[in-house]
Amino acid sequence: MAACVAVIAKENYPLFIKTIPTDNELKFFYTVHTSLDVVEEKISSVGKNANDLRELYLGLLYPTEDYKVYGYVTNTKVKFVIVVDSTNASLRDNEIRTMFKKLHNAYVDMLCNPFYKPGENITSRGFENVVLAMLQQD
Repeated sequence: MAACVAVIAKENYPLFIKTIPTDNELKFFYTVHTSLDVVEEKISSVGKNANDLRELYLGLLYPTEDYKVYGYVTNTKVKFVIVVDSTNASLRDNEIRTMFKKLHNAYVDMLCNPFYKPGENITSRGFENVVLAMLQQD
């Protein structure tokens, strides 16, 4: 279902990036990095009105020729980015939201580990298994 899943710290450095096995994995790293500008724009445009409740799901950040990039931001400003193949037309917005909720729940479970220090790279097997399930749902 997903081609790439990334977790980005609030300071915009990657905590976790996993891609489908491909010859050009660097392309996904670049795609995730360039999506951060769009995420910042969407966050800042919502933050102007203090009465608005901030929506965690940012929706489609931008489409490329081969992929669509979706974003999600937690209340602590940790960003989740999921890159999906553009040819998968059957994928609905509702399914993307479900993927982000699963990812967020796995992230929260991983944060509850007393041996994890926030801001370090994510090495949790449980978290990685959730991400691998998202990448293999084709």
